Amino acid sequence: MDTRPRRSRPAVESAATSESPLIVQEPSATPDGMAWIPGGEFRMGSEIPAQGNPDRVKADEFPAHDVALDGYWMDTVEVTNRQFEEFVRMTNYVTFAEKEVTPEELARSGVDATLFTDKTIKPGSMCFNPAFSGKALILQKEQAPLWEYEVWKYVDGANWRHPDGPDSSIEDRMDHPVVHVSWEDAVAYCNWAGKELPTEAQWEYAARGGRQNEKYPWGREREPGGKYQCNYWQGAFPAERLNLDGHQATAASKSFPPNGYGLYEMSGNVWEWCADYFDDGYYAVSPKRNPQGPDKSHDSREPHIIKRVTRGGSFLCNTNSCTGYRCAARMAAEFNSGTFHTGFRCVVNAPRRAEYDKAQKRIEEWRRAGS
Repeated sequence: MDTRPRRSRPAVESAATSESPLIVQEPSATPDGMAWIPGGEFRMGSEIPAQGNPDRVKADEFPAHDVALDGYWMDTVEVTNRQFEEFVRMTNYVTFAEKEVTPEELARSGVDATLFTDKTIKPGSMCFNPAFSGKALILQKEQAPLWEYEVWKYVDGANWRHPDGPDSSIEDRMDHPVVHVSWEDAVAYCNWAGKELPTEAQWEYAARGGRQNEKYPWGREREPGGKYQCNYWQGAFPAERLNLDGHQATAASKSFPPNGYGLYEMSGNVWEWCADYFDDGYYAVSPKRNPQGPDKSHDSREPHIIKRVTRGGSFLCNTNSCTGYRCAARMAAEFNSGTFHTGFRCVVNAPRRAEYDKAQKRIEEWRRAGS
């Protein structure tokens, strides 16, 4: 787990912080596979809908608030199976989904360990449960809290190498985003690469691609001119799967047009881990300059579970329940678990560029040595 000290939530900004100019100009050459996101200000979150709620905006997106960020570099695509495989080959890293764990290990997220009857839990991860009855969801009944969990099932042997279970493979998905990675797995990759997970504010700012107050990374319409701009679920989720965008599950990198910053698949495809703890009330107290997220996790629906933020939606997002493909949409996920529709991308912050260069030099030396 990332043990680096996190910044405490500031009550007010210091004069030095508020007066220092934002980093806008790129301070050095763009790293391979990344794009410079120039510093600036934007309106983060969502305004409360004037009438109705056709986009299914959640209360944790309120209040909309102004944020100012220093510039940074961001991966143009989600970390792929090919990239993650190199990390594993060089470090012999084993992801959480590949380990046999105890109830106590799972309980680090706040789950009650007594709920597990077995002394150990077989390696595996969460996948979609096609046997789920979609009546409650399709009819939008609100009588069953946390009904979303019925859509998933734990599959023994599912992990990043076997995304659909032990009989599946990534051989034909090397340029697809890596999935079944926990927040800690993603942080481990970042540390190896000399990068970091983006803060939630960095993620949303980058997703907007230089546009102000637009619903999607490409504008206001979900399918401008009838053309699909991202990988999401068409039809009434979960019972009706029309697959009109051509992708049943994850899509390969650069399957859809980039946004204004040259970033691909910032909408749909897979949820992406952010650095921040999730707190559904954080926006009311967030500082304006470079917010780092809250000091601890709080989800009103499950207040005892430790969660981190995920952003961007996935190929399972849809129009009738989860509109996670919107720029402002948020999701919370247990930090020590992964799913078959969660991945990540990385950033390099300008003050830590030297760490990135050092890490990349070490990786390049390993490659030259014959991997």
